[in-house]
Order: sequence, then C-alpha cells, then structure tokens
Amino acid sequence: MTTTPSTCTFAFFGSSRLSVIVLDELEKIGLKPTFIVTTPDKPQGRKLVLTPNVVKMWAQEHSIEVFDPPTIDRGFLDVLKQKTCDVYIVASYGKLFPEELLNIPPGKTLNVHPSLLPRYRGASPLPTAMLDDAKHTGVTIMRLTKEMDQGPILAQKEIVVSEWPIYEEFEERMAREGAQLLASILSDWVAGTITEQEQNHAQATYTKKIEKEDACIDLAGDPYENFRKIQAYHQWPQAYFFIEKNGNRLRVKITSAQFISGKLVIEKVIPEGGKEMSFADFKNGYSVEV
Repeated sequence: MTTTPSTCTFAFFGSSRLSVIVLDELEKIGLKPTFIVTTPDKPQGRKLVLTPNVVKMWAQEHSIEVFDPPTIDRGFLDVLKQKTCDVYIVASYGKLFPEELLNIPPGKTLNVHPSLLPRYRGASPLPTAMLDDAKHTGVTIMRLTKEMDQGPILAQKEIVVSEWPIYEEFEERMAREGAQLLASILSDWVAGTITEQEQNHAQATYTKKIEKEDACIDLAGDPYENFRKIQAYHQWPQAYFFIEKNGNRLRVKITSAQFISGKLVIEKVIPEGGKEMSFADFKNGYSVEV
C-alpha cells in the first residue's frame, strides 16, 4: 500500500531560518517530524549567554524531541539507529554527514536544495543566484550522498523571479516551494515508485561561503550589480560602503534601496555607531557627497 504524506514518518535535520520555514510549510500540509536534529546552542549577546537556534526553539514550541550534538559521532549514530522512521529530511543543516547516517532509514536521506542542481551546489545558492542575476531558478529534492550536493535528483521545480526582493523574501519563497515539492513526492518515494535521476556533473557550478568583506560595494560601480548585492546581503552581512569623516574611515550599512530607471536609489542606511536613517538625512547630517 502506498504511504501517504500524513503517515510518512521522518526525522528533520536543520539549523537556520530556511529550515524553520520548511518545517512550518510541512506542518501546514500535515507532515510533522518524529524528532529533530540541529546544532548546539551558541553564546550570544554581550554576556555570551548560551542560546538555542531557531530550529531548536521551533522543536520545543511544538513539543518535538530535539537533539543538538556537537558532532555526529559513533555515540550519536547509535542513538539514531534506535529511532524508527521512514526517511531523513535535511534542509540547511550546515554540516556534512557521515555516509553511515545517510543510509540508516529505509528511505535514506533527502535534501531540500534551493537551486536547480547541478547549478549552485554548496553553501550559498540563494545569494549567489541573486548576485548572478539568475532569475530562472528553482528547487531540487535530491538524495544525499557523501559528496556535497552530488546525489541523484528525485524532483525539481522551476521558478522565475521577476524582480529581486530582499534576501529574506527570496529565501521564504524558495523554502516554501521546496517544502511543497518534497510533500508532493514523499509518499511515492517511501513507497519505492520514484526513479532517481543522476545529475549531469559536467554542468555543475559551485557557491562559496559568504564573507563579511564580500558585502563591500563601490558606489561608483555598476548600479544594478550594487543593487543585487544590497538585496542578496540584506540579512547578513549587509551591504556597506566607506566614507572619510574627520580623518576617520566610517563604515555605512545600506538597509534599503531600489533600482529605478537604471539607477541605484539608496533609501536607508546605518552609519557606524549611529541609528538607521534616511539616505537624504545621512548626506545632510554627515556633510558628505556620495
């Protein structure tokens, strides 16, 4: 008998806001994990208080058993083997898995990846697509293997972006689309009626980990490229530029901008040591020409 989405049992691995959006969307469809695996609490704030990530908080709010091992070692693998479920689901966990883990459940381990693989493998598919102006994009459900993002594809959905929103909005759209695509094939996958398709590895492209320095922009540079940087780095690290003020080099973050008639229109900024303000007020208050 074919398993329906509501009767599929699965564990969920994730650690970010994208993971939570996927969890929310799956819950709407009637899919709730039996347990969740995420990353350990991290010190935050000036007092470095150990704080759970958003996935752990989601699990606690929904009364779902949650594990946050610092590493997936032999001891934790033994714990997982004592848990029964049909399949593992991964969405933005942030760490590599030992091959043994991937094969624990009968349905193996599936990944919700926000790109049309083999394009944009790696850590930053969403901001990289924005930076590349790759408006023809999509989501992929793949089976994880030991090689990063190289596993066979179960399903894909193409998505066309008309104009680039801020990163958070793009992330939410792609996460929800990915969760819906996963739900649409999960019962057939568990029932064994889906045939995997090998990726065309010759067409693979790769992304890199975003660094803070990547968000620095030259306001004299290409306005559309600068706009895409502002949108892509809106959540982190936030696009910024430097000005000289009283012999000091001042960093200015851009929090809001538009691209209108071929021009970059900066709307709001946060000058170093200051509060968010309109770009017009910034120019007047700091007596700068930018």
